[in-house]
Amino acid sequence: MPLTSDLTLNTKKFDPASASEQSRRLNASLIEKLANGPKWYEVGAAKYREMRWKGETPLPAPKLLPDAIDLKIPSRDAGRDIPCRMMYPASRKTAEERKKCKGVVVHFHGGGWVIGDEKSHDSLLTFYADTSDMAVISIGYRLAPEDPFPKGPEDCYDATEYLVKNAEAEYGGPVRFIGGESAGAHLSLLTTFHLLNVFPDLKLFGLLLNFGAYDLCTGFPSLAHFDKPLILTREITDHFLDSFLGNMSFEQKQDPFVSPYYENLEKYRGRLPSALFVCGTEDPLLDDSVMMATKWLMAGGEAILKIYPGGAHGFIGFLGLLDEAGLWLEDTKMFIQERLEKA
Repeated sequence: MPLTSDLTLNTKKFDPASASEQSRRLNASLIEKLANGPKWYEVGAAKYREMRWKGETPLPAPKLLPDAIDLKIPSRDAGRDIPCRMMYPASRKTAEERKKCKGVVVHFHGGGWVIGDEKSHDSLLTFYADTSDMAVISIGYRLAPEDPFPKGPEDCYDATEYLVKNAEAEYGGPVRFIGGESAGAHLSLLTTFHLLNVFPDLKLFGLLLNFGAYDLCTGFPSLAHFDKPLILTREITDHFLDSFLGNMSFEQKQDPFVSPYYENLEKYRGRLPSALFVCGTEDPLLDDSVMMATKWLMAGGEAILKIYPGGAHGFIGFLGLLDEAGLWLEDTKMFIQERLEKA
């Protein structure tokens, strides 16, 4: 028998030739739209957020759904609450039915720690709620540059600690899944490590980690080598990081509670929740998902890495326009349902 590697990947997925013509056309269209639109650091973060909700930026404005519920969770700061957005499964319409949900999914939105809020992803929250039969709560953490590190992560810790303690009584079941997109995936890992430290007996069913940033110190080579003005570039990423991290030193950025890639996962061996790492090949954060998933496996955790040829950063937002977004939907649904069956 030939010698085989202890680590295997479906290398065909990383070949540029594997990208579909559909994804090529969509990416070319996105590059054109983004070239003609303002950048958030040119107009200012606060102004750009307003423009985004008015549909004045290259990408469509978020769509609010009437079934979503706004709520607040107390923070560590006296007199200040954390705004949140909740979606129940469509099948649970009454208060009595909602009290029997299987648990809670905690969601952190993306946007480079600068853009977006708890109301930005109603459709995604609906998908998670209906797939898991759980209440899904998106956390409106504070944003940079007005509130740089550690303010946003602190809100994530406070909100999830509250939910770990109160979700079963208030929403029918404990916190079972944590996840997010881009900066939200980064915050998901920071929060997971925090919770594992605070609650040694915590049992999470899974993490939903979509195209996250895990090395905020130097960045992986895929970011340095990415040469297309497609959603996320090195320049845009640097502006996000500068706003979020300020004047942190190199050593400070290597702290595991800044860059989760540097966390010593061995201390969580046997306790790491199952994790779904998702990324497209046309994403400058591709290496982040591949490397973090590999570390997860090395520490004895279950890591499922799903790569989508031609997928740009945020590709899951193009359902109906991109087949790969539909594949992500089915893969994520399978991940959630398999974790529920194992419970």
